[in-house]
Amino acid sequence: MSLATQPIAAPADPLADFKAKQRATWASGNFGEVAAFTTQVAGHLVRYAGVQSGQKVLDVGTGTGVVAVTAALRGARVTGLDLTPELLEQARSNATVANLDIAWKEGDAESLPFADASFDVVVSQFGHMFAPRPEVATREMLRVLKPAGRIAFATWPPEQYTGKMFALGAKYVPPPPGGQPVGLWGDPNVVRDRLGAGVKDLHFERGIMRWPTLSPRHFRVWNEAKTGPTVRAAQILAKEPAKLEAWRAEYEALVSQYLVDNVLQMEYLLTRATKA
Repeated sequence: MSLATQPIAAPADPLADFKAKQRATWASGNFGEVAAFTTQVAGHLVRYAGVQSGQKVLDVGTGTGVVAVTAALRGARVTGLDLTPELLEQARSNATVANLDIAWKEGDAESLPFADASFDVVVSQFGHMFAPRPEVATREMLRVLKPAGRIAFATWPPEQYTGKMFALGAKYVPPPPGGQPVGLWGDPNVVRDRLGAGVKDLHFERGIMRWPTLSPRHFRVWNEAKTGPTVRAAQILAKEPAKLEAWRAEYEALVSQYLVDNVLQMEYLLTRATKA
């Protein structure tokens, strides 16, 4: 075959590649054990969202289903959506233990597979914030929400522990081009701009997730084995031992700033609004 007749390779889709890497990241480790610590936030978020029996609720980025299960235990009719099938398997298991009928859907926060105005409440706990295009994810969540329906989500403030941890990870393992820093979803001013005129009665509230651990090193080692982004970062940095050790040292130093009486204090932000 001459060069003139060889097929031209299709250009790579950076957005699809970004999402594929996200899926692989969250499939690694054992997020089920990690998510157990977020059940305390799930209770706060569902109560804050005002979820009631009989309401149709969508949990975007459901992960292992802790928010979906919490909402279903209140009598809501819940659908949980996530990009990662391995997490959805754990979510199904959690629902089975509670003897709950929850609809699980593999899907993308930037392209929700639901009709307009399908849900009374749309929630997300540390999930939608990983979508690479915040304006698209926001538009989709509001699209599937009924008029006067409620949107509520939990995120991590950039100036607190988890926001700083995301920034540290990006320093050593830069994210694919095109994605927005996750911590911006924890800034009320940014959230206000992103939701814009699509909502009214915007309200914020903070809480603290408490994570027991014996020391900064115990926490770091545990996360390198369990939490997808930390697992992947350690794997990538293993090719550069000096860089790996520098990252680990900064990781433990950051943890030490928020560790009190063997409990890591992780402040989060809740956002709630009504669709205008």
